[in-house]
Amino acid sequence: MMTSTAEIMNRGMKCLTEQLGILEAEEFISVIIREKFDYTKWQREYFDTKTPEEISAEASCFERMQPFVGDAVRL
Repeated sequence: MMTSTAEIMNRGMKCLTEQLGILEAEEFISVIIREKFDYTKWQREYFDTKTPEEISAEASCFERMQPFVGDAVRL
């Protein structure tokens, strides 16, 4: 089933406001619009400076700090 644009926007805003709060979420959106943010370019620049070991350590730290509490099946 295809997710509607409105649903994606609602879920995205919920994530932003839960993590940043309403003011910082609004600021984040303003910066992306103003700067014509290219996520793919940013992601390449960010990860190209990291070693696989650094990426793994950051991912492990994130997982410890943000444990998954959903119903997904772990492989």
